[in-house]
Amino acid sequence: MKNLVVATVCLLVMGNAAHAASAVNLDSEPRTLIVTEGGSKSELPLAAGEKVEFCSGGCFVTMPNGDRQALTGTETVEISGGVGRIK
Repeated sequence: MKNLVVATVCLLVMGNAAHAASAVNLDSEPRTLIVTEGGSKSELPLAAGEKVEFCSGGCFVTMPNGDRQALTGTETVEISGGVGRIK
């Protein structure tokens, strides 16, 4: 029984990680995304060349140029030239 519980928890953790959006900053200077998830707004700073995962259950993201997009948690946001694009 203990092994079944451990296996179930591992599957849930791995399943959630697979459904997170990611953002990559292709610019040579830092950029910031504004992420609104579950009614909570936060800043997500990205150093030059940095890639991070966020937004595991859907969110809204405001790009560095002010564009706003809804994400389901499976997309990749690429920032280039100060503009975010969804891939």
